[in-house]
Amino acid sequence: QVQLVESGGGSVQSGGSLRLSCAGYGYRWFTQCMGWFRQAPGKGREGVASIRTDGTTRYGASVEGRFTISQDGAKNTLYLQMNSLKAEDTGMYFCAIDPARYGNCSPTGSFKYWGQGAQVTVSS
Repeated sequence: QVQLVESGGGSVQSGGSLRLSCAGYGYRWFTQCMGWFRQAPGKGREGVASIRTDGTTRYGASVEGRFTISQDGAKNTLYLQMNSLKAEDTGMYFCAIDPARYGNCSPTGSFKYWGQGAQVTVSS
């Protein structure tokens, strides 16, 4: 079965940086849409960023200019570089992949495969 495993979460001070990774297992990566989402305690899931296998990216308004999504097809891995972190960035971060959404790739709506999540905590 397809599995997505996030890593790289942790605690950081405001203004600091973290890099999340999402490794895919169980299938070969071809044409697909990939994304990052987050959820703070007591709040709904928020779209962070998405990327197509051709490199096209989209970002949520709250992170644009601070976060960068990227991919490494040879390693079947998705990344999220988070800079200038703020306390409101705290939450669980999830990666997701959907081979059927290449034509409408964005960090919104449903995705077929999801990771287990990685905790990110930003302190003041």
